[in-house]
Amino acid sequence: MPGFRELVKEGWVKILDELKISGGLPVPELSRRLGGSYMGMKDQCDRLVKLGYLERWRLPRQEVGRPEIMYRLAPKAEAIFPQAGVSLSLELLDAARALFGAAAPERLLMQYFSQLRERWRPKLTKAKSLVERATLLSGLREKEGCFGRCKYDPARGFRIEEYHHPLQTVFQSYPGAVTLEVRMMEELLGARIVRKEVPGGRGGPARIDYEVATLGVREGV
Repeated sequence: MPGFRELVKEGWVKILDELKISGGLPVPELSRRLGGSYMGMKDQCDRLVKLGYLERWRLPRQEVGRPEIMYRLAPKAEAIFPQAGVSLSLELLDAARALFGAAAPERLLMQYFSQLRERWRPKLTKAKSLVERATLLSGLREKEGCFGRCKYDPARGFRIEEYHHPLQTVFQSYPGAVTLEVRMMEELLGARIVRKEVPGGRGGPARIDYEVATLGVREGV
């Protein structure tokens, strides 16, 4: 649903975004992160549960007491994050391979990322630093359907954490596209990018980290 952020309640959008990033949170933590009262936040979460966009589950407490009620995105919420016509994209790439040979899909993907790079390059020239350039790049990627956040810490440096990519299914069928995308990002930033896939688990949802190597990340780690 492109543009859904302009059409629905701002509070709901913030809840969906936060739960997409975290993988699941209790109401008190959502209230702390987003502001507002406990009851107001619980009411919004319960409304989203009724609409089918969130689901509840109980997390057993380590200590004595009642299980903590958590909220997370329901499968229905995945439709909110764009998939860039995955079925059509895959069919076109498969057709190109059948008609023009095994190298045709990669040539098409290379052309796609090349056009994207040239479209974005003028927007990044205004940046005064590498961090600002990387932050602008993250914003441009979000307009294309990615969903992520820029992060920094002394141990790992600066990185773009992405929790959704509309071409993920394409990448699974054509893994060479991953290298093409990283190369495009490196050319736009003028810096090496270290791409790391972080599996989902108790620490949070699955994501892709794009670490900017010259901003604190040790080479080869």
